[in-house]
Amino acid sequence: MGSFNTVKIFSGSQSEYLAKDIARFFGKELGGYTLRKFSDGELSPSFEESVRGCDVFLIQSTFPPADNLLELLLMVDAARRASAHYVTVVIPYFGYARQDRKDKPRVAIAAKVVANLLTSVGVDRLMTIDLHAGQIQGFFDLPVDHLEGTSIFVPYIQSLGLKNLLIASPDMGGAARARNFAKFLNVDMILCDKHRKRANEIASMQVIGDVEGMDVVLVDDLIDTGGTLCKAAELILGKGANSVRAISTHAIMSGKAHENIANSVLEELIITDTIPLKQQNEKIRVLSVAEIFAKAIGRIRDHESISSLFINYHQ
Repeated sequence: MGSFNTVKIFSGSQSEYLAKDIARFFGKELGGYTLRKFSDGELSPSFEESVRGCDVFLIQSTFPPADNLLELLLMVDAARRASAHYVTVVIPYFGYARQDRKDKPRVAIAAKVVANLLTSVGVDRLMTIDLHAGQIQGFFDLPVDHLEGTSIFVPYIQSLGLKNLLIASPDMGGAARARNFAKFLNVDMILCDKHRKRANEIASMQVIGDVEGMDVVLVDDLIDTGGTLCKAAELILGKGANSVRAISTHAIMSGKAHENIANSVLEELIITDTIPLKQQNEKIRVLSVAEIFAKAIGRIRDHESISSLFINYHQ
């Protein structure tokens, strides 16, 4: 094997809290980086050290505002123009992923637009975790490392020692995700079927499956206002469940989300740190994705398999 290029890890301005932990687990300091802003808000990123010939990892989630995405695009361009050997973007939370298809006439497919933007600035590789829709990987003509939150959440659920564990999906769209958890934990799953009148508003919901006396864990990839999860939890408890918890990788927590969770029947909401929490909430437990990303970066550097980081129920 030839000699490896130097790995350098940089963080965009909004993900530094997480990037520091990723770099620490990887065993390296974060690279020097500055984001300057003109008085009108125009962004001007620059690297404070040479990246020539290096394998560069740029960490930035693209939650709102759109500045986060623009900053990442400009970082990639700066790295390319500074002769980086290979540029990997690490996007723990991939924004605009909910707009992955035309679900009604005359709408944009925003996830594809973001994919095109990243490709156009010269990204070599993308690393993310729990995309809202797995098929978004197909929007890219470059390698996508799609990490799975199961490897963080499953050990935590096992540690709770719940006797009558049952996995639930708060909607039909998340059925495959919930089934994965059920397989790993060797338990059954149920579904909630919801009907929306408009975005972020639920008209009606029903539970498909028996929950009597069970300790139910709702599984979702992201929580926005928390309306769906809280309503599903209430329904499940009303049908005779013993307890209800929820898991969600990406905590967007907009609007009255914190209030909704605090006042809900949920025992706890287990999330990761892909998006920073704006306020404390005693019902929320945060598990970190830093270690799994650091390990994945190490595997890429060493040209090793990343799938070995996943829990494998086939074994």
